[in-house]
Amino acid sequence: MAILRTLLVSLGLLLAGAAALSAATDRFQAFTTETARRLAVRRHPVQIPPVALQIQSGSHISLADLHGKWLLVDFIYTRCPTYCVALGGEFAQLQDTLAQPLAQGKVQLLSISFDPLHDTPAQLTAYMQRSRDRGLGWIAARPVDPHGLVQLKEAFGITVIPDPASGGYTHNAAIHLVDPAGRLVQIFDEDAPGLAGQTVLRRLGQ
Repeated sequence: MAILRTLLVSLGLLLAGAAALSAATDRFQAFTTETARRLAVRRHPVQIPPVALQIQSGSHISLADLHGKWLLVDFIYTRCPTYCVALGGEFAQLQDTLAQPLAQGKVQLLSISFDPLHDTPAQLTAYMQRSRDRGLGWIAARPVDPHGLVQLKEAFGITVIPDPASGGYTHNAAIHLVDPAGRLVQIFDEDAPGLAGQTVLRRLGQ
């Protein structure tokens, strides 16, 4: 009997632990903060604030000006030797994949710098040229004021940590999908431009 009671108590604790783990990981789907963030965005889209931006041409726009289009957004800094180089090449690939809806004004590619003091319009232009910009539907921009950058980092879930050793930053990287109403609705891995492009085409019914 004592052994049976011990087994029943152990089973109860195991079930309670499993229930707690299920709740904490969104029914075992989210085992990292990043995964949990992506699941949350898909279930509860995040409204993106109408932050003012300066683009590579030197002109100023608001994110609200881009409502009505599907946006694919990444966050970069032009001195980055790793993720941002890859993202630039992937956005150039997306210019090919999404050439028709980009030309029709249904889709916009947007790279936002989180290093606005360094990333002037000239630096943003050079970054796009290094990435082999096709000249279609892609803009690079920097927030006009620090508060706007804070708002964007919070809304998109961007983590940026200065790296004194390299003089740059450590940061997470992803491709973010914003719907025509200005809501963040999906997040893709930084190395999945094909999936991001096909998702946009599917949402456009193409």
